[in-house]
Amino acid sequence: MNELMEAVRAGRTAETLRLTARLTDAERRSCLSGLKELRKELRKVPAWENRSMKVLPALHLAGAACHTGAAAAAAWIAASDLRWNQAPTDALLRALEGRDTGWLADVAHRLAQRPESAGVPYDLMAALVARSGCEVPVTDPYVTGWVRHVGTGRYRNLVDRLRREPNLAPLVGGLFTLTDLSEIRWLFGDGPDSWQSALAALAREGLLDRASLVDACVARLLRGGGPTDHRTFLPLLTELALTREEQRARIPDWTALARDAVSPVAAHAQAVLAGLALDGGLTSRQLAEASEGLLFRAEKKLVRAQLVLLGKVLSRDAGAVAELLPVVAQAFGHEDSEMQERALKLVERHAKRLDGTEARDGLACLVTQLVPALRTRAAAVLGVAADTVEEVSEEVLPPAPEPVRSAPAPRTAEEVAEEVGALLATDGDVAAFERALDGLVRHTHQDPEGLRAALAPVLATRWWTQAEQRHWYSREDLFGNTRYGLLTAQEGLELLLATLHGAVSTHTLREAMRRPTSEYECAHSGLSRVFDARLREVAYRLRTDPMPLLLATPSWSTGLLEPEELVDRLAEYRRLDARVGASDFAQALLRVRRDDRAAAEQAARRARALGTAEGTRLARWLGTANNLPSARRRTKGVRILLEAAELLALQDGFPQEFHRLGRPMSVFAGRWHCAHWDQSIRGHWLAVLPERREMVAARLLGDLAGTAVDDQRGAAVLPLLAESGGQAGEAVHLCVAYGLGARHAEDRLAAVDALLVLAARGELDAARLGSDLGELVGRGAVKPQRLADSARTAAATGANATMWEMLRHVLPVPLAGLTGARPEAAAVAARGLGDLLAVAAECAERSGAKGEVPHLAAAAARRGSSRLVTQARRLRDALAEEVAA
Repeated sequence: MNELMEAVRAGRTAETLRLTARLTDAERRSCLSGLKELRKELRKVPAWENRSMKVLPALHLAGAACHTGAAAAAAWIAASDLRWNQAPTDALLRALEGRDTGWLADVAHRLAQRPESAGVPYDLMAALVARSGCEVPVTDPYVTGWVRHVGTGRYRNLVDRLRREPNLAPLVGGLFTLTDLSEIRWLFGDGPDSWQSALAALAREGLLDRASLVDACVARLLRGGGPTDHRTFLPLLTELALTREEQRARIPDWTALARDAVSPVAAHAQAVLAGLALDGGLTSRQLAEASEGLLFRAEKKLVRAQLVLLGKVLSRDAGAVAELLPVVAQAFGHEDSEMQERALKLVERHAKRLDGTEARDGLACLVTQLVPALRTRAAAVLGVAADTVEEVSEEVLPPAPEPVRSAPAPRTAEEVAEEVGALLATDGDVAAFERALDGLVRHTHQDPEGLRAALAPVLATRWWTQAEQRHWYSREDLFGNTRYGLLTAQEGLELLLATLHGAVSTHTLREAMRRPTSEYECAHSGLSRVFDARLREVAYRLRTDPMPLLLATPSWSTGLLEPEELVDRLAEYRRLDARVGASDFAQALLRVRRDDRAAAEQAARRARALGTAEGTRLARWLGTANNLPSARRRTKGVRILLEAAELLALQDGFPQEFHRLGRPMSVFAGRWHCAHWDQSIRGHWLAVLPERREMVAARLLGDLAGTAVDDQRGAAVLPLLAESGGQAGEAVHLCVAYGLGARHAEDRLAAVDALLVLAARGELDAARLGSDLGELVGRGAVKPQRLADSARTAAATGANATMWEMLRHVLPVPLAGLTGARPEAAAVAARGLGDLLAVAAECAERSGAKGEVPHLAAAAARRGSSRLVTQARRLRDALAEEVAA
């Protein structure tokens, strides 16, 4: 045993293999305790250090050889801490020689059940299966390893290599049960040398059961799955070339795929059904069932193709009218008006064949789903009075969200610990963070030892409490670094907890508070410095002179602080003869409500009566207004940004770290040195200036522009911006404009939420927003298709009049671009404009809008029947004609 342990500790793999081959089962088991102790030692050593790199292969081999139980041996071989440098597969197989086939089969199947992340070599599992003669394990790791082993689709001998596979049928069957194909999708290839072509060839040769392959393909496509599934199984299904009889036997499957599958699969299923329908292989009822789902899909190409098919069948078979025409009329509810009009044309063409009033009444019930411009035509065809279907939709806006009153600080240390732990696990909002912060300060002042005891379970999970943790930076470097400041709220909590735990020296805390933040300048610097300075001051005071409470804790979820509450807190400081924190008091001044003049004046009288310097300062501050710095527009590429002038009111009497808020802001300063990539901090920045959201919006404008221009993420802050206080001016509206043109749907939805909040609060200037969007569309910063999607989403909530007011100021710029001197410029202007005109036309119809839009008449007078021209004519007619109320 000693000889074996010496060989393992020295990392001599060959000697380890030779020594384990001589051991009996009892001797093997006796060696395990020493091997396990060595494994524990190595767990404390980083896997990349020389000692681990040298010892791990020998230890891995020895443990596999010495375990006599199959479960234990498999667990050792696949252990995560031994994964970094495993023993060679050949050596492992030699170490397992002599075991009975049942034991080897058990190990093979247990290894195959391990997740792919365990890194068990396929060669090892396959060799164990071959030696034991057991049934091949068809698990995700095993099948994935087999695919990688066989080779890529680029190898021309793929069919030959698959022919030589003794377990071909079960392994190919395993392809259809793989949970995730994303890692190996590229291996399947495309074209004649792909896996799909090879499997189809083997099916033609009889080496694979063709019927089973077809069944498996259809079942996998019906199941759905990841975004790459159809790229693997749909080409295989196509290669198998189903006969017409085989297609007819699967009509329910094609129907389900056409209704619910991803677009390429649905298109294939639709094509199969169309072929069957035109060959007489579908009954009217079967065609109706397939069409009911297809006509409500968002893909206009699929809907258009199905309506064409229905038109052909209706023209050929007069007896199918009663069955199919009600299905056609269901397309009246499609979101695209062109699809509605196509459906209406079919109804107009075949409605005269309907027998009885009951069928017509069924169609008439669907007329109200049409856009207003089509309802009169439908009413005439179906014999419905026009005044029963024509209506102007009432403007509906969601209720304006109300700020939530902040809860008081936690009453017990245990509650503080619970809330801090929750904040560290998830990104809490401003109110939760400020509540926990105030709780830490209050309980440190009241009972620091009790607070530390309550926080013990939370502290035990932090990396800086673990003695064995080794990082390239120290705790002092992390918590004392002021180059970029505290970039997230969680980092601020870590700083306070480390201070309470004693993990940071008082010298580091003092120097970090005194030393100005040396971060590179960027648009966010002023906001981040205020956040950073206050937390560093709190940390230093926790160690040296705990404050009884925080002055700047907000009264409301937006960050706003009621003046009476601030006066009460200053009175408590005077009663306790406590020293006010400069940064905390400065933040309180920025948060205190001043727009309610009566409440501000009353609080100012109380503050002046305190007789303290802070009370006098607060009284003066409450007597001033929330002035904003003057701003001017600047362009930067296709972007429109804002520059702000100096604001002395945010510099006089404030700590040095606050001065950046009041200094001029340029759009060309420090863009490439910005380190504020974590978006969770933005809500806290809004709480820095809760009555001056224009100033925050101007500093976020570059980020919001990136969501539209550079396809970045970052519009989640927009609803918070809309719910904040102060003037909603040029900066706020530009931020919303960029969000409405964002690349990602989630960002566009956040911008729509912000727009509706502003509208519900009476703060939306739709004309300004529309003019900004028109200019951005003209410059190429916002794509019309994305804007159309956002506008359609907002209009769907009932805000038709609001959206029309916005869109009528957007449209003149791209419409004017259609008449440009350069054809290429006109082509760019036309791209996506049809979608925008469609939304505008629907909003105008539903809101009963009237008037003219510059350059619309010229667009409507263009030749052709393109979507742009069709929707321009529709909008022109809606604005010109009277709509019955």
